[in-house]
Amino acid sequence: MKILILSRNARLYSTDALVTAATSRGHEVRVVDYLRCYMNITSRKPRIYVDGEELVADAVIPRIAAKHTFYGNAVVRQFEMMNVFTLNDSVAIARSRDKLRSLQILAKRGVGLPVTGFAHHTDATGELIKMCGGAPLVIKLLEGTQGVGVVLAETTNAAESVIEAFKDLNANILVQEFIKEAAGADIRCIVIGGKVVAAMKRQAGVGEFRSNLHRGGTAQKVRISPEERAVAISAAKAMGLNLAGVDLLRSNHGPVVMEVNSSPGLEGIEQSSKQDVAGMIIEFLEKKAKKPAKPEDK
Repeated sequence: MKILILSRNARLYSTDALVTAATSRGHEVRVVDYLRCYMNITSRKPRIYVDGEELVADAVIPRIAAKHTFYGNAVVRQFEMMNVFTLNDSVAIARSRDKLRSLQILAKRGVGLPVTGFAHHTDATGELIKMCGGAPLVIKLLEGTQGVGVVLAETTNAAESVIEAFKDLNANILVQEFIKEAAGADIRCIVIGGKVVAAMKRQAGVGEFRSNLHRGGTAQKVRISPEERAVAISAAKAMGLNLAGVDLLRSNHGPVVMEVNSSPGLEGIEQSSKQDVAGMIIEFLEKKAKKPAKPEDK
C-alpha cells in the first residue's frame, strides 16, 4: 500500500514513528510537506502535485499543524475528491480545530464538559463569570494550542481584566469553570477506530496549571475507568475522528472533555503507555483503506 504522511517535518517523533511502522509492515511510505502541494481542482479528474510530480496514494495520514489548518485541510479534501482514504477526513479535522464548534457538538451529544461561556460584548462579562461558577476560572483563546493563550484568573477582578483585554484585541475567547479537584492533571486518551488504545496522565509542573508536555508537564501510564473510556470514545465519535487524542479532566461530577485533537503527538503517549500507537494507526489503515487496484491484464 502507498501511504502519504502530510507533515512539514519528517524528523518529528510522530512522523518518524509512523514511517517506521509503515515500512516495517511492508508499505511504501512518503512524507510530503502539505504546504508545498498544489492542486488541479476539476470535476473530471482532480489531481494534486508537489514539485512538479503528481501524487498518488492508497491512504493519507494528515499531520496538519493548527496554524496551517486552512490550507492543510484543503489538501486533505483534494485527496478525498480523488477517492483516497484519509485517516481523518477534512470535515472532522475542521470540527476539532474550531474549539467553540467542537464544544457545541460535544454538548449536543451529551458528552460531559466543564461549564463554558462565550459572548461577544464585554457588557456580558459579569454574567459570563457568574455562569461559569465565578473565580477562579479559565480563559482561553479560541485559536490557542499547546497551552498557549490559556489563562487562570484567580479573582473576579482578574477575570474581568483578562476578558476585557482580550476583547480589546478582538480575540475570540472561551470562559470555563476551573476544575480545582483535577489538581493540575489531565488524562490523554488515544482513540483509534472507536477504541481507546492508550492513555496517559499528564501532570503540570510546580506553580503551573497547564499539563501540556510542551510546557514542562510530565506523563505517566494511567488506568482509566469504564466511564472515562466511554466518554473518550463518545467524544471522538462526535467529532467523526478515526484517530483522536481526547483530553479529560477528573471532576467531582465525572470525567469532562477539555479538547479533542485530530493530530495528537505520539512521543509522550508511546513512551508513557509503552504502546505502539503508530503501529496501531497503520494497522487501522490496512483494514480501512482501499486495496491498490490490480493492473489490467494485457
